[in-house]
Amino acid sequence: MFNFKICLTLLLGLLFTSQVVLAEATIVAVAANFSKPMTEIADSFNQATGHSAKLSFGSSGKFVAQIENGAPFEVFLSADESSPARLVQNGLAVADSRSPYAIGKLVLWSASADYVDQQGKVLANANFKHLAIADPKLAPYGAAAVDYLQRQGLLEKLQASLVLGENITQAQQFVSSANAELGLVALSQVYENGKITSGSGWIVPTSDYAQIRQSAVLLTRGQTNPAAVALLAYLKTPAARAIISRYGYDLP
Repeated sequence: MFNFKICLTLLLGLLFTSQVVLAEATIVAVAANFSKPMTEIADSFNQATGHSAKLSFGSSGKFVAQIENGAPFEVFLSADESSPARLVQNGLAVADSRSPYAIGKLVLWSASADYVDQQGKVLANANFKHLAIADPKLAPYGAAAVDYLQRQGLLEKLQASLVLGENITQAQQFVSSANAELGLVALSQVYENGKITSGSGWIVPTSDYAQIRQSAVLLTRGQTNPAAVALLAYLKTPAARAIISRYGYDLP
């Protein structure tokens, strides 16, 4: 019987002692908000182990549907905990492999410098035409954005201004292309090394929306692939965790 925890323990030791001799490739579904750090992690993983990770980015909800319909992914890095749990329940993922890898944050962001004040009051003032968010039915960051707007009593007021992206990447692109003046997007998209890298933004207090606890899981298609098991082990290493932190995530 496959025992993920035993494999994970063995591989964590191997990652710190030597490079894997027989390199393999694994196919990975990654939540769109995690595209920048995961691209770096995949490169670091390759250098450390010899294994490679072929990454696909998109909304967590769409990935679940694709996996349920036979998509050949072997590892799933979701933007929430419920999507991996659903796959485990449906027999499509290995139960004891599921674990959180990052805690995400929302940022109110504009591509224009000085547009967003440091208290986020521009959102309540509503002197804008469009506010981009990810589709809350497909993307956990979209659901978190709606949760925040509801808690602030702004959802009804701003409903007509909302522009929905298929995933958080598309929502951020609406703002960066000036099709929306503002967006509630993932902090990791516009943040690195302790600062917002472009435009202007206000980091939404994490107490003002439900925690975005991102979880990874080994899919049943990947349980016999050493690269898939090794990648999940590598996410727990100091090297991977340092990359995750650099993009503004909290660590679980």
